[in-house]
Amino acid sequence: MKSITFFIASAVLCFVSAPAFAQDYAPFMGAHAEIITGYDVVDAKGVKSADGLLYGLNAGYDFALGGLILGIEGEISDSTTRLHVAGGKSETDRDLYVGGRIGVPLGSKALAYVKAGYSNARMEYEASDGEGGLIRGGDNGDGLRLGAGLEYRIAEKLFLKGEYRYSDYEAGVSRHQLVTGIGLRF
Repeated sequence: MKSITFFIASAVLCFVSAPAFAQDYAPFMGAHAEIITGYDVVDAKGVKSADGLLYGLNAGYDFALGGLILGIEGEISDSTTRLHVAGGKSETDRDLYVGGRIGVPLGSKALAYVKAGYSNARMEYEASDGEGGLIRGGDNGDGLRLGAGLEYRIAEKLFLKGEYRYSDYEAGVSRHQLVTGIGLRF
């Protein structure tokens, strides 16, 4: 009988405290979309690293679990980064990302988070064929992205974010990015 009473009391306490819990994390829950920009550095095996401007769109959905905010997100971005090699050049093209994030609210306005997921980057290249012509093409590289950031609420539904992320692709290609964004929750 004591265990049943304890169970019922615990269940009631959970339901009574649920609205307060939801209120504490509400600014960081739900769907969001954002515009991003930042600094992109591409490193490729045997080639001097190059940098450029990153720009793109990100969207996702966040929910509370325990004292954490968990989320899924997707992104499409591009960059002005160009790599120069002997006899040719290579430039970044679109970069697709899908992954998850785990965050910890720092009060009602800020969320610190880490992220990880799958990234697929496309590179376009152009090189001399040695006979006065050009060889053109492109290739996709699969990779892992890891990152950490801070989201800061500036209005009820509007937020700014800053994050660092590292992506490691096939064939010895990697990226370091510093990203800022402005987003909307709905």
